[in-house]
Amino acid sequence: MNFSGLLKIAFKALQKNKFRTFLTMLGIIIGVASVIAMLAIGEGSKQSIQAQLSGMGSNMIIIRPNSNVVAGARLDATSVQTLTIEDVNALQKKAIHLNGVSPVATARGQVIYGNNNWPTTMQGVNMDYLDVIRQWPLADGAAFNNTDIAVQAKVCLLGQTVSNNLFTRGENPVGKYVRFAKIPFMVKGVLSKKGENAFGQDQDDVILAPYTSVQKRILSTIYFQNIFASATDENSTDAAVGEISEILRTSHRLKNSDPDDFAVRTMQELINTFSSTSRLLSILLAVIAGISLLVGGIGIMNIMYVSVTERTREIGLRMSIGARGRDILFQFLTEAIIISIMGGIIGVLLGITASKLVTYFLSWPTLITEPSIFLSFLVCALTGIFFGYYPSQKASRLDPIEALRYE
Repeated sequence: MNFSGLLKIAFKALQKNKFRTFLTMLGIIIGVASVIAMLAIGEGSKQSIQAQLSGMGSNMIIIRPNSNVVAGARLDATSVQTLTIEDVNALQKKAIHLNGVSPVATARGQVIYGNNNWPTTMQGVNMDYLDVIRQWPLADGAAFNNTDIAVQAKVCLLGQTVSNNLFTRGENPVGKYVRFAKIPFMVKGVLSKKGENAFGQDQDDVILAPYTSVQKRILSTIYFQNIFASATDENSTDAAVGEISEILRTSHRLKNSDPDDFAVRTMQELINTFSSTSRLLSILLAVIAGISLLVGGIGIMNIMYVSVTERTREIGLRMSIGARGRDILFQFLTEAIIISIMGGIIGVLLGITASKLVTYFLSWPTLITEPSIFLSFLVCALTGIFFGYYPSQKASRLDPIEALRYE
């Protein structure tokens, strides 16, 4: 029997029991839709996290004081002070794999304008932080400059969140004075909107000022909580990390046997960590959704068994007029595959629709990829063959005489 003949017989048999055929396909439809939607959510989450981390600066390197042992006690990293302006100058002069270095002096406090106030963070940075490391343009006004840094000028840049909570009447903040830690700062500019980062923190809830102003006027210290640097490109990140370690060990006069009193972290490490976690989550979601496909496959097997039993006399009649065992095998196997593929097509459409609805109503990032659709179709075909083969083989081995006698 040729292939077109098999298809005609299979479709005719399925049309006789349309509702039962639909119920059989339902398990496949739900399974495929679940796989498509779950993979889309997992892939969308991974892409969103990578984009947010890259937005923070994919080449960014963060240097922090490291916990150390003093008199037998290991101190917390936040209580260790090891980073100074000499370290920043050494990195700027000696590092060849860095195109930007900025100290970061951070102070928490209340910022006040008129009758409005807002709890926020003021970060003392230099020009490289804005132009190279974070690549953070201004929405209005102008940035502070090297002269402002040299004279410890009381000027600042407001993030969008701070600006919106202080200037509630729509005033232009540029040129106005705000107070932070009882010190007046003139607003030179307003930063463009960054939004939340991968950790859910509002990046716009910040004030940037010259690091000398924050360090001397507010914190009264010579130390920095962090030093931010930017590698020349992503491929140079590892070389830049090694270079930073060597320069800082020399600057801190550490012996070969001494541990580092600083820690160097890259954004690529965070990206790899989140990507690995997201990949595991996607696999877990796909496995859970795949259980529905397994249930759908079992449903196909059950219905095919019922179909073989109901059509025993038909099988006997076909065999008596010359149909071979493999013709009967292919006939029932074709029916199982058609059920799987049709269910797969509907399932893919339903999965794509579900992914779009999740994005629209829940604002979750989703990303439908071609491999996920191809994988779903492949699994559908294999499900039809695997679960339809045994009932089909049973039908092909029926004795024609006994089949014709079946009531």
